Amino acid sequence: MTDSLVLEQLEQTIRIPIIDGMHAQGDLLVIPAHLLDSVTPLPNAEWRLVPPGGIEVLRGAAGGNPHTLVAEPGSCRWTTQLYDPTGLSLGMFVADTVAYLMHPEHGATGSAPGAYVIRRQRENSNYGARLVAD
Repeated sequence: MTDSLVLEQLEQTIRIPIIDGMHAQGDLLVIPAHLLDSVTPLPNAEWRLVPPGGIEVLRGAAGGNPHTLVAEPGSCRWTTQLYDPTGLSLGMFVADTVAYLMHPEHGATGSAPGAYVIRRQRENSNYGARLVAD
């Protein structure tokens, strides 16, 4: 078997959806900020650039796999300092280019350039509301 044949067999293509609206990944929701009038960054919120290795937004239940926000260097800012009357928001990001939320089990989703809030999901039952656990 030649080297080029081996490389052709190993080559794979991955397609990551790029979404400009609300989307879910496991126990998280990614919501365009303009849809949440009640969620705003605090007046003196500290924004930081998403580093090359990404930012762990949330680790799954019982120390499971992380949801990680990644983006091209210098293209995405993140803050956890938000006012959210529901208490469900984990943070907000503003991306100049596509930003990706990655998870080993759920794969990856891309968010088109814009401002987004990442929130926990909750579900209602006969016993009341509870957070969705991944």
